[in-house]
Amino acid sequence: MDRAAVRATLIYRWHPRIHFGVEYNPKVGEVRPLLTLIPVTETQNRPAIIFGVSSDRIGTPSGTSLYLTTSKDLEHWTGLPIAPYGGIVWGSYEHKFRAIGGLNIRFHPRLSSLIQFDGVKVHPGMTYTFSEAHAVTFLMIRGKSPGMTYTFSF
Repeated sequence: MDRAAVRATLIYRWHPRIHFGVEYNPKVGEVRPLLTLIPVTETQNRPAIIFGVSSDRIGTPSGTSLYLTTSKDLEHWTGLPIAPYGGIVWGSYEHKFRAIGGLNIRFHPRLSSLIQFDGVKVHPGMTYTFSEAHAVTFLMIRGKSPGMTYTFSF
């Protein structure tokens, strides 16, 4: 496995609508801040609006991104366990804005797939959630290189 694709994250849920933490990339020894703010929560008929700060897109050696997305679980309307998202991101590695999007598919309460488009490449992933605090995600970076993320939330 390419060590560039291994990351560890630590997230503190200060409030259901405010999460912050750090992400560690061992290949380059980089620690980046993580922040998620949800100013508008999702309802049965309204999508959520999410603002965040994270590491720049998957595959860049360094950088920070600022993003604004909207997401909506469509199961109530479609009967399918899917939730698409879309938005815009600014990345410090390339110093430009990009359109982003993706689709979350729930297979089981603990198993889901997130297909991410970072504005350049598509990265499918599968997440197994052990508990509210622990999750492991396996990614296919650019659809071909394996990667892994372990997340601990508290």
